[in-house]
Amino acid sequence: MVPCPMIAFAAQLPRLLVERAVTAALEEDLGLAGDLTSQATLAPDAWATATISAREAGVIAGLDLAAAAFRLVGDGVSFTPRLNDGDRIAVGGLVAEVSGPARLVMSGERVALNFLNHLSGISTLTRTYADAIDGTKARICDTRKTTPGLRAFEKYAVRCGGGSNHRYALNDAILIKDNHIAVAGSVTAAYRAAEAFAGHLVAIEIEVTTLAELEEALAAGARVIMLDNMDNQLLAQAVAITAGRAKLEASGGAKLDRVRSIAETGVDYISTSQITMGAKPLDLGLD
Repeated sequence: MVPCPMIAFAAQLPRLLVERAVTAALEEDLGLAGDLTSQATLAPDAWATATISAREAGVIAGLDLAAAAFRLVGDGVSFTPRLNDGDRIAVGGLVAEVSGPARLVMSGERVALNFLNHLSGISTLTRTYADAIDGTKARICDTRKTTPGLRAFEKYAVRCGGGSNHRYALNDAILIKDNHIAVAGSVTAAYRAAEAFAGHLVAIEIEVTTLAELEEALAAGARVIMLDNMDNQLLAQAVAITAGRAKLEASGGAKLDRVRSIAETGVDYISTSQITMGAKPLDLGLD
């Protein structure tokens, strides 16, 4: 029997989530009177054809949101992407073509570009991090440090850039942090309580800050352990102590200039808020 190869399917956003976010953005921009500038300067029957192109190199994310902006702003605008989310693009590269009633094209432009620029910036920085640790077993992960209201989209952009998602929210996994441990009394007490509470499909991760806490977490049966703000020497020691008994996630201080050395300690995951909170928008423009 030939083993089935691993397949990495492309990331995808739920249409309902996209349309709800884009509708809110259009309502914010158009207000009660619509696009006054376009109404004042463009004839109702004027037609526009435009392209969205890259003014700097990067990785694209957010095409579904851009398409929804032009679809929901009014009837008659066509949006034709020329690549897929997750694709790299060079300076001057064509992202998409837009055509339709000029007033509508102008009215949807900013919302479409806001989503594209922001999410492509995240996917581009994530790809830079992922490339930096290429050849190691570690994977780059995001955190819950995201823009309020945009978490699903920012985490989607991380996937487009070759990263992995940590938990989405407080309600989809148990992550026992230092303050939980302090109140519970010990690593063991906190982990045992989580085990007793969790359903059989709920993952449990526990944070440790010292090698002694790591030993205690392993003895308690922890299968996923976050190594918080450890230097590379401590990370390497933690990997040796664990010896494959648990998945290890390095967290804290994972900036781009250090991420390769963290990966080389042998940890399984590196989580960082830099890829969402530190990403600058990718410069894309409509002309």
